Amino acid sequence: MPTIIVVAVLVVALLFFSGVYTDLLWFNQIGYSEVFWTERIAKILIFLAAFLIMALGVYFSIRAAYKARPVYAPDSEHEDNLNRYQLQLEPIRRVVMVGVPVVFGLFAGTAAMSQWEKVMLFLYRVPFGTTDPEFGLDLSFYTNTLPFLGFLVGMLISVTVIAFIAGILTHYLYGAIRLTERGIFASRQAQIHIAILAGIFLLLLAGNFWLGRYATLQDNGGYRAGAMFTDVHAVIPTKAILAAAALIVAVLFIVAAFMGKWKLPLIGTGMLVVTAIVAGGLYPWAIQQWQVKPSEGSVELPYIERNINMTRDAYGLTGMEVTPYNATITAEAGALRQDADTAANIRLLDPNLISSTFAQLEQYRPYYKFPKTLNVDRYTIDGKVQDAVIAVRELNPAGISPEQQSWYNQHLVYTHGYGVVAAYGNTVTADGKPEFMQAGVPSEGVLGTDTSYQPRIYFGQSTTDYSVVGAPSGTAPIELDRPQGNAAAATDNASDETLTTFTGNAGPTVGNWFNRAMYALKFQSTDLLLTNGVNEKSQILYDRTPAERVAKVAPYLTLDGNPYPAIVDGKVKWIVDGYTTSSYYPYSQQQQLQEATTDSLTVAGGIAPLPNASINYIRNSVKATVDAYDGSVELFAWDAEDPILKAWEKVFPTTVKPFTEMSADVMSHVRYPEDLFKVQRELMGRYHVTDPTNFFKNTLAWSVPDDPTTKATDKQPPYYLSLKMPGQDKTAFSLTTDFIPQEVKNTDSRNILYGFMAANGDAGNVKGVKSPDYGKLQLLQLPDATQVPGPGQVQNTFQSDPTVSEQLNVLKLGQSDVINGNLLTLPMGGGMLYVQPVYVQSTGSTSYPTLQRVLVAFGDKIGYAATLNEALDKLFGGDSGAVAGDAGVNKGEGTGGTSTDKPGVPSGGENTALAKALSDANAALQAGQAALAKGDFAAYGTAQKALETAIAAAIAAEGAAVVPSNPEATPSAKP
Repeated sequence: MPTIIVVAVLVVALLFFSGVYTDLLWFNQIGYSEVFWTERIAKILIFLAAFLIMALGVYFSIRAAYKARPVYAPDSEHEDNLNRYQLQLEPIRRVVMVGVPVVFGLFAGTAAMSQWEKVMLFLYRVPFGTTDPEFGLDLSFYTNTLPFLGFLVGMLISVTVIAFIAGILTHYLYGAIRLTERGIFASRQAQIHIAILAGIFLLLLAGNFWLGRYATLQDNGGYRAGAMFTDVHAVIPTKAILAAAALIVAVLFIVAAFMGKWKLPLIGTGMLVVTAIVAGGLYPWAIQQWQVKPSEGSVELPYIERNINMTRDAYGLTGMEVTPYNATITAEAGALRQDADTAANIRLLDPNLISSTFAQLEQYRPYYKFPKTLNVDRYTIDGKVQDAVIAVRELNPAGISPEQQSWYNQHLVYTHGYGVVAAYGNTVTADGKPEFMQAGVPSEGVLGTDTSYQPRIYFGQSTTDYSVVGAPSGTAPIELDRPQGNAAAATDNASDETLTTFTGNAGPTVGNWFNRAMYALKFQSTDLLLTNGVNEKSQILYDRTPAERVAKVAPYLTLDGNPYPAIVDGKVKWIVDGYTTSSYYPYSQQQQLQEATTDSLTVAGGIAPLPNASINYIRNSVKATVDAYDGSVELFAWDAEDPILKAWEKVFPTTVKPFTEMSADVMSHVRYPEDLFKVQRELMGRYHVTDPTNFFKNTLAWSVPDDPTTKATDKQPPYYLSLKMPGQDKTAFSLTTDFIPQEVKNTDSRNILYGFMAANGDAGNVKGVKSPDYGKLQLLQLPDATQVPGPGQVQNTFQSDPTVSEQLNVLKLGQSDVINGNLLTLPMGGGMLYVQPVYVQSTGSTSYPTLQRVLVAFGDKIGYAATLNEALDKLFGGDSGAVAGDAGVNKGEGTGGTSTDKPGVPSGGENTALAKALSDANAALQAGQAALAKGDFAAYGTAQKALETAIAAAIAAEGAAVVPSNPEATPSAKP
């Protein structure tokens, strides 16, 4: 048995050592060994401190109780039983007296170790330079000092309570405390012991009460976060009284321990309990019920104002520019002339729908894949900034055929993806496919070739397994690289693939037997230990997603759920936004991150929401890049003034670079982060109101609209657009969102537009120079009596209009699906323009959506055409005054219309050609179904040909009709 125990301990120790050793190798290779050592040394020291405090406290309590044991001959059955227990315990007494404290110490150390961030933020705290409105203390006291003091006091109280219980049990076991007929008997030594521990407990309780005064400013249990009227006038004073009372009772206990008179401390304890009930509970309740509630709208106003100001500051909303926007609803000819730049950049490709389109056109092999949701970025082409929908062709291990899924193939052969695929956001080809600016294998396009940038993707969002790469010079390559040109896409022959050998420095070496054995233990793989595919130059790549790598080298950051790739400086790099957060900012409203960042895209699994945590302070303090080829990570201090980031920079002084070292290429692809914007827009539903009276009334509250393109009630995601906001001088790459009147459960609310918010995401294109406009938030505030329809109303109008429905039904013929793309809102033409691409996808496993039509709306008018340029012209009286990005795309004539005064009446009279084509198509469908029912496949083939002819005729004739708006869907002038 002892041998088995020793072997088990050795195995566990070896596994633990392999984990620590391989982690050290990983951090050394990536150049962040400082993080490894600092974090682990800090955790070890905190563990040891908590272990020693708990273990020594419990040990000395037990030891003091044991030493105070009385010596007597048992004179009762009860004492005789205790004597037997003492005799049985005596052989192992020393082990128990040490073992019990050690066990409690281990628990305490483990719990304390998890609080290492609080300890480090306290030790390296940096002042905010701003004070709170109640006590006048620097805000760092609340974010850095108070959490640590709360943790420290809480731990010491735990130590005292456990030591108290351990001491009483020891006293009882050895007879210093015993039950008698006259009550509880306690020896003098036991009384002193208990009194001292009770005094220490009360001293700590007094400290806890005193700290609780400051913690009221962080309270989220009331009407708004922070100390409200009752807190300031009742809770804070009573906590001070309770602290003083606990301190007095503590002194009485300590005095009684030496004087042996217990009347005063017992009376004091009773008074403390009564004071806690009356002053700590009843008095604040009475103030709230009888003084606050009858006049809440006035007495709470100063504290609501504090909450408004502190919340807006904590979430970076203080500098928001609010612009009254009296949007017109009249679509006049030439209305978009002043918005020509925005019109030229209106995005038509929906990155949330066209992943399968990219896959069918650019995947080439089943072992490649594209993410479910693509990304939107911008590139300068021929001196002009172009919005782009971009993705990388990542490795898809699940796409390896089952018979080839050996360990050797999975970890040594299939090691990386290949190439960037990007399409112009504002146009498509004549048949509705993306117009690629970068595509193909080998990679070609206006963004570069596989000789001007490194196209191999060893690190990506779907690359989760480890690979072993690298070999000495002259060794035959074994890594599968890419198909040999586009022509190879039609075959799956091994001879059509090129091979390569990784030549960078991306992972720890496994070229020696010891490292190899350690990693075999880490990944529990005998194949890694026994294979002949590993050589003296081999490296092992793991933790390969951008988020994993950044999280390991910057454990204090909360990471945005949507890292995105960019071609910069001749490489593909992932850009990851990192946030410093706190839940201790005074008077700031708490936000639940997961709830705030969940929308229709996260529900559909396109991107990930933030973790389930509550915060009341957030800054986009770090921009990180991860090289897709060698996995190298760079951290840049994007918000260099953030005091929490400054504290972490003192903890890890060599890990974060100033953003002035960021290259011009990287700078030009920085964008405003999505998750930060989602958190901010959730707050703006209430905190766009800065007047405390109106804020309290809550009559002006807004909501983020539900995504009208989905059946579920999930929030509409924000959209990246290049647009020029009203009052701005130039177009900026921005993140945008809509606001509608507040939606309340189980009630109906009008889906009209109340607000539109945009965040400027252009940081510039000069090395180390951040544009002063980057990050500026602008809110367009529409009048309360607005008649501008919201996204839900616009989508309803698109779907319910009989003419639009009839024309979209043409696209559904032949069992195709019509898919509504993202509904974009743009402040243009003095009003709000809505643009929605319409995709068509045929049935079948290899089908993919292509853009076939564009719906537009302005006020109470809607338009419809094969191209956006044509749809805008039709919407704005024949000439919008601007040219859209797809103006050069020729999809044929007669494919759209605009609104008229009479619903359902075509602008040019009845479209008889369209009606005849639809009738012919319907007849062909019925003939085909009848032929199938009879089993006459020859007749079915004839009917299908007739159907194709009818569909072509319908598409050619379709669109001369006018698209009127449904008067019932038009909002009234009343809010």
